[in-house]
Amino acid sequence: MNTTPPRLLPRTEWLVLLTLAGIQFTHILDFMIMMPLGPQLIRVLQIDTHQFGLLLSSYTFTAAISGLLAATYIERFDRRKLVLSLYVLFMLATLCCGLAQTFSQLLIARALAGAFGGILGAMVQTMVADVIPFERRGKAMGTVMAAFSLSTVAGVPLGLLLANHIPSLGWRAPFFFIVALSLVIFVIGYRLLPSLTAHMHQQREGTIFQQIFLVARHPQHLKGFAFMALMMLGGFTVIPYIALYMTTNVGLPESFITLVYLCGGTATFFTSQAIGRMADKKGKLTVFRWIALASLIPILVTTHLTPIAWWLVLINSTIFFVLVPGRMVPAMAMVSGVAPPQVRGTFMSLVSSVQMAFSGLASLIAGLIITRSPTGQIEHYNVVGYLAVGCTILALLVAPALRVATAQPAR
Repeated sequence: MNTTPPRLLPRTEWLVLLTLAGIQFTHILDFMIMMPLGPQLIRVLQIDTHQFGLLLSSYTFTAAISGLLAATYIERFDRRKLVLSLYVLFMLATLCCGLAQTFSQLLIARALAGAFGGILGAMVQTMVADVIPFERRGKAMGTVMAAFSLSTVAGVPLGLLLANHIPSLGWRAPFFFIVALSLVIFVIGYRLLPSLTAHMHQQREGTIFQQIFLVARHPQHLKGFAFMALMMLGGFTVIPYIALYMTTNVGLPESFITLVYLCGGTATFFTSQAIGRMADKKGKLTVFRWIALASLIPILVTTHLTPIAWWLVLINSTIFFVLVPGRMVPAMAMVSGVAPPQVRGTFMSLVSSVQMAFSGLASLIAGLIITRSPTGQIEHYNVVGYLAVGCTILALLVAPALRVATAQPAR
C-alpha cells in the first residue's frame, strides 16, 4: 500500500490549505464568539454566571468526548467525505444555537456544536498531515492555525458588530453569520478537497476498541498525548483570565480588551505563518525550543502586571499572543508526524480529545487557584503563571522524545 501523501499541484495545494483553514476558522469562531456574548446572553436569557460557564464548558467537554468516539470510525471513511459530512452537522448545530429560545435549548445546541467542531479540528489537522510532506508541514500548519488569529481579528469583532446592530436578531446574529459563511466554505470544499482513502486499505486486526487501544498505548503516541497535555496546561491556565486581570488589577477599561485581542490577533496572523516557514527551514524541534523558552517571559510578565502605562501592557500582550499560540505551530507539526498515515486519523482524534480535555482542566485548575479579594482584585494569578511556566518546561523536556513515524505501530 502506498502511504505517501498524494501529490498536488502547488496552486491546488495552496487552495486546499486555504479551504481547510476556512473550516478551522468557522469552528474556532463558533467557540470564541460565546465569550464576548456573555453580557447579552446573561441579560436576555436571564441566566447567572454559573449557567453561562456551563454554556462555555459544554462545548469543550463534548468536543473531548466526541474525539474519543470518533476514533472508533475515523479510519473507515474517506477523509473528504467525513470532513464534509461533519461540517454539515456542525452547521446544523450552529443554526440551532441561533434558533434556541431557552437556556436548555442553547446548552444542548452548544454541546452538539462542540461535538462536531471538535472532530472537525482533528480532521483538518489530519488532512494537512496527509497531503503535505513533513518537511513542508510547518508552513502548512502555520497557515491553518492562522485561522485562530483571523477569528480574533475579524470574526469576533464582526460577530459583535452584528449582535449590536441588528436588534431583531441580537445575540443570535453571529450564529447565523457563521452558518452562512460555513455554507460558502462547504461549497468550495466540495469542489476542492481531495479524496483521501489510502488509510482505508490497511488490514487491521481485532475489534475497533482493540485497534484504538493499540493506537492509544503505543509509546510514541503516549509521549504525544503527554506533550499536548502539557502544552494546554502551559497556556490555558493563563489565557482565560487575562481580560479579567487587566480590568481589575491593572485598571484598564473593558474597551481596551478589544484592542488587546485586535493587536495580538493581527500580529499572530502574520507571525504564525513565518514561524511555520522557520520550523521547516531550521527544524521543528529547534524552533519550538526557541519560541517556548521566549514565551516564558510574557507569561510571567502578564501574571505579575501592576497598573502601568497602557502602551506597555499592549506591547506585552501582543508579544504574549505571538509567542504562546505561536509555539503551537511547530508543536502540532511535530505531533502530526508521530503516527503513521494508516492510524493518523485515530491518533489525531485522540490528540484533539486531549487538547479539549486539558484546556478545560487548565481553566478549572486556574479557577481553583485564583481568588478575589474583598475589593474585587484578582489574587494568586502569579501562582498560575508559575504553573504555566513549569508545564512549559516539562513540555520542553518531552519534545525531544517525539519521533516521526516510519511504520505502523507495533501490535
